[in-house]
Amino acid sequence: MPKLPENLYRVEQVRELDRIAIQEFGIPGYELMNRAAMSSFRIIRMNWREIDGVAIFCGPGNNAGDGYVLARLMMEARMDVVVYAVAPPTQLRGDALDAFQDYQAIGGKIIDFHPNIEYSANTLIDAVLGTGVNRKVTGHYAEAIEMINQAGKTVISLDIPSGLNADTGICMGQSVCANATITFIGLKQGLFTGDAPGCCGEIYFSSLDVPEDLYKKVPTTTTLMQNPNFQRRERCAHKGKYGHVLVIGGSHGFSGAARLSGEAAGRIGAGLVSIATQPEHAGYMNVMVPELMCHGIENQLQLQALMKKATVIVIGPGLGQSQWAQDLWQQVMATEDKPIVVDADALNILAKNVRHKNNWILTPHPGEAARLLDCTTSEIHQDRFAAVSAIQKKFGGCCVLKGAGSLITDGNDILVSTTGNPGMASGGMGDVLTGVVAGLLAQGMDSYPAISNSVYLHGKAADQAAEEFGERGMLASDLMVYLRQLVNPK
Repeated sequence: MPKLPENLYRVEQVRELDRIAIQEFGIPGYELMNRAAMSSFRIIRMNWREIDGVAIFCGPGNNAGDGYVLARLMMEARMDVVVYAVAPPTQLRGDALDAFQDYQAIGGKIIDFHPNIEYSANTLIDAVLGTGVNRKVTGHYAEAIEMINQAGKTVISLDIPSGLNADTGICMGQSVCANATITFIGLKQGLFTGDAPGCCGEIYFSSLDVPEDLYKKVPTTTTLMQNPNFQRRERCAHKGKYGHVLVIGGSHGFSGAARLSGEAAGRIGAGLVSIATQPEHAGYMNVMVPELMCHGIENQLQLQALMKKATVIVIGPGLGQSQWAQDLWQQVMATEDKPIVVDADALNILAKNVRHKNNWILTPHPGEAARLLDCTTSEIHQDRFAAVSAIQKKFGGCCVLKGAGSLITDGNDILVSTTGNPGMASGGMGDVLTGVVAGLLAQGMDSYPAISNSVYLHGKAADQAAEEFGERGMLASDLMVYLRQLVNPK
């Protein structure tokens, strides 16, 4: 991914950036539109050298204005370009109308869109709908989006793929699936989560050369995660310096989940890792990883003794919801002085026994999030930003909502992940993430940086595994070697 700014904005905030640029910094709106088109032109020429004809699809608003200016620039560069008007140009107003008229004035070719148009261009530019989409896309717009997606050509979206909600990242019925998206002035938060990773392709950004002071006038609490920087360990380090993780879980049929969490905690750098599990599992769980200290636990009293030695407590991987699981859960709930990482079935127990604690990190996937908020998974998907904030408010601590474009919040800020890939859609990946979080906490990291760094590293390890062996067939245990590499500076 090209280097992107850190800050993310909602649609209303980007509009405010535009307004301030025009009214307070004196940059005319049409000048900003020309800068957007010129930036797009340069990015396209730099990254797509084998262009053989360009078809630009323009809708009714300022997004179309960007398309008409780009068409003019391409025509002036003697490129073969045709504009297909998905909305009649008579609907254009203001700067977009000026852009259309300037393109028309140099003899630019404009054809009214219909679903059966034929064209020879190998590059399609999507300038149909912009960031204002907030209801289901229908009619000619839906037909244009469908035709663009079925063309089998290189597709580049201007500002945002048409049909994608710029605030939530959800497809509004139909959305262009682009090879690349060139976005302007402020990164839209909806470009990085929900349906967006499957729609945006490579994301490029242009600030349109607005003054840096502009961004100080529109503060945001939503940002992209950054690559963590790990320092070399002190030469006199010892295992006691890097904490003791206790993983509670591994009920009947799910012993592997607890083992994966424990191994991940160790691979990320925890000094010691213990696992409290069903008695019949304790004897073999560490066969392949003998460094794990596995204990058969039958009751709360036995667990209490292990918890006293722990720096960080993990509960949930393979825990189940039996009476054994609920007894161990109750024991953990009495802990106030140690960080707790809550995952899997522990989240399902929490959904039925609501509590609010500030010393834990919750790690739900969308299904678990739906149970925590007593709603449907579909409702979670409709606004992941609202969902992760609602979970944190209801239960306290820090929360990560897993999935494409994982979101993290501590109740004040929201971080959005850009690492990870579809190869992670396999069992045990969440258990590994839980172990990574616990391992960083054990080494002294605070909760919020621990969870944000863990999500970044977890996804990055999967990206490296996919780069070497491919996405399909990736197992959670495949990430271990890459996690170790990522936390050791070269």
